[in-house]
Amino acid sequence: AELLDLAMKETLNVLNSCANFSSIKRVVLTSSIAAITYNGKPQTPDVVDESCCRGLKMCLWHVAAKTMAEDASWRFSKEKGVDMIATNPGMVIGLLLQPKLNNSAATVLSLIKLQTFPNATFGWVNVKDVANAHIQAYGIPSASGRYCLVERVVHYSEVVKFLHQLYPSFQLPKKCADDKPYVPTYQVSKEKVRSFGIEFIPLDMSLKETVESLKEKGFVDF
Repeated sequence: AELLDLAMKETLNVLNSCANFSSIKRVVLTSSIAAITYNGKPQTPDVVDESCCRGLKMCLWHVAAKTMAEDASWRFSKEKGVDMIATNPGMVIGLLLQPKLNNSAATVLSLIKLQTFPNATFGWVNVKDVANAHIQAYGIPSASGRYCLVERVVHYSEVVKFLHQLYPSFQLPKKCADDKPYVPTYQVSKEKVRSFGIEFIPLDMSLKETVESLKEKGFVDF
């Protein structure tokens, strides 16, 4: 509960500050694809887009925090007349600017160092595409609502295959962490975000950027 309250309060504090300055014409909120795709039901190959709903009853804490913070932000923006756009990126990977390891880069690093890969499916996107989407969302007058930012949705087993193709010498995990059927993939619509003129960086290139950046920062040696 503390995490949920903190997520909403911090977001609303920023929005409230923006509402007090007339010079700020638009706010771009960084939400998450998790606030769109996760509803507690088994995933299917169906396409999800910006209109999809979330089911809070089945949400994990992180997902619930993102969902509630975004919902609260939409309510606030409507009440205060703040022009707000929400971006909903997937797992953000690519070049690391910060010296510390973040969660998404740690996910890639774990596939290099562990013996098994998780039975999970995620949407992935390059950090440069996310940054570009924020710039476009702020600057394009016709932009509105939410924007899904996902280059591709794949199971961890596919990520391991990409890494093996890029780095054949790596001792990568060969088995899943459990014996259950693989969690199915789904598709995330790119139709709306096409108005930003973004051509998403392919996942294999994003993975290579991530691994090379991990090496540069000293998190992995090869």
